[in-house]
Amino acid sequence: MFTYEETLRIKTLGDLKAAGYQPISVKEELRKNLIDKLQNKEPLFEGIIGYEGTVIPDIERAILSRHNILLLGLRGQAKTRIARQMVDLLDEYIPIVEGSELNDDPLNPISRYAKDLIEELQDSTPIEWLHRGERYTEKLATPDVSVADLIGDTDPIKAATLKLPYSDERVIHFGLVPRSHRGIFVINELPDLQARIQVALFNILQEKDIQIRGFKLRIPLDIQFVFTANPEDYTNRGSIVTPLKDRIESQILTHYPRSIEVSRQITAQEARIPEAQKKVVKVSEVALNLIEQIAFEARQSEYVDSRSGVSARLTITAYENLMSAAERRALLFNDKQTNVRITDFWGIIPSITGKIELVYEGEQEGPAKVAQILIGKAIRSIFPTIFPDPEKFKKEDDKNPYQEIANWFSAGHKVDLLTDIPDAQYRQILLSVPGLEQLVKKYQPKADEETKYFLMEFVLHALAEYSFISKHMVDTGLQFRDLLSSMFTMGDREEDDDQLSDMDFYG
Repeated sequence: MFTYEETLRIKTLGDLKAAGYQPISVKEELRKNLIDKLQNKEPLFEGIIGYEGTVIPDIERAILSRHNILLLGLRGQAKTRIARQMVDLLDEYIPIVEGSELNDDPLNPISRYAKDLIEELQDSTPIEWLHRGERYTEKLATPDVSVADLIGDTDPIKAATLKLPYSDERVIHFGLVPRSHRGIFVINELPDLQARIQVALFNILQEKDIQIRGFKLRIPLDIQFVFTANPEDYTNRGSIVTPLKDRIESQILTHYPRSIEVSRQITAQEARIPEAQKKVVKVSEVALNLIEQIAFEARQSEYVDSRSGVSARLTITAYENLMSAAERRALLFNDKQTNVRITDFWGIIPSITGKIELVYEGEQEGPAKVAQILIGKAIRSIFPTIFPDPEKFKKEDDKNPYQEIANWFSAGHKVDLLTDIPDAQYRQILLSVPGLEQLVKKYQPKADEETKYFLMEFVLHALAEYSFISKHMVDTGLQFRDLLSSMFTMGDREEDDDQLSDMDFYG
């Protein structure tokens, strides 16, 4: 590997030979640099979280084996980001023949241009240095991609300008693949590439060369190929033709985060939360867990198409919207600081509806209603991890820690938690429910003052999810009341499409 200072003084082929340069293939280069990083315990694939014991070791084995790679997984699983970071395993600079469009190695040229220039100038042939950032090419596979785009074709303008016949190989306009010689070439969403275009890649992967129609030349290429694909594409939009798939040596399966903790790390890393917003809005640990749980619920929901996947972008954008919902309220009331509330989660519905593909049942319910169902199920899943499971007390009134709260609602009381109310009014409403504050203090004694109010509201939402009380939407927020009286008035509420009760949530 040459340093930047060395690249400044090595300007000709003769200088390069004198420096002891020996060409190696791009796969050997990746292997060599990976070995160095592993031996020196240097980090690989910065910012890729949750793959330390699964995907990354598979990629390392593929690189050590000099394999082309297919990353197979659902959307939002960091496939493209992994491919882009493979550039960091290339040498910082490599020499090429100056002016070469195929990144010709000065000691092993492949293009007509480079061969003619070296034959003419010998050791005086000028060279230039290519940074590893310029050795990465990425193409999104779409149905309109042609063989000419990827491989190349004859160029009438070049033929006319150089006054050359079409039989002269100098009239060839090379496509993206040959221009990626000595680099990394990535094709995203490979199944979207037409079958006849995929066939054009056979020879490159097997014979390591290209053939352009009308010419007998065979140009050997040195490329590390990385392909990405979504399993859903195999049946919906296209497929990877079997002979091509057979020539891709390593197929590596990616996956979604397998725990709330990992998912939170990804969200915290990727979400764009301005420092000014963080100073205004405080968010509790429970709220952060709740965001991630929504994605977990979506991935196993009967309303959501599991084959399409639920991208990590759902939680990232949901977190951003949640913070903004609380910030908006602070701006409305000129508050210098506020805390995220459960009612703020209704502000993340646009982040959910745009990130999930619904099956027929979900389409019948409607995307907004499915989003509300997912929020409700996330509340139901998280609640027993910090409070006693309400399911265990449905038949034990004397031991039920939630009985005092439920009895208060049974006496005809109700609570309206509107979206846009100042903090003082919000706290006053929650404190008006007997037993609610005492419940939180008993089971979460270490919670600070602000988190206490979040948990108090959390209890109300959870009791509605467990059918101790009812919850339905009003014009500007939510209303909690007795479950029995809610059932008697359900017919009236169903006339209002904007209202949704817990009975609507769970049928």
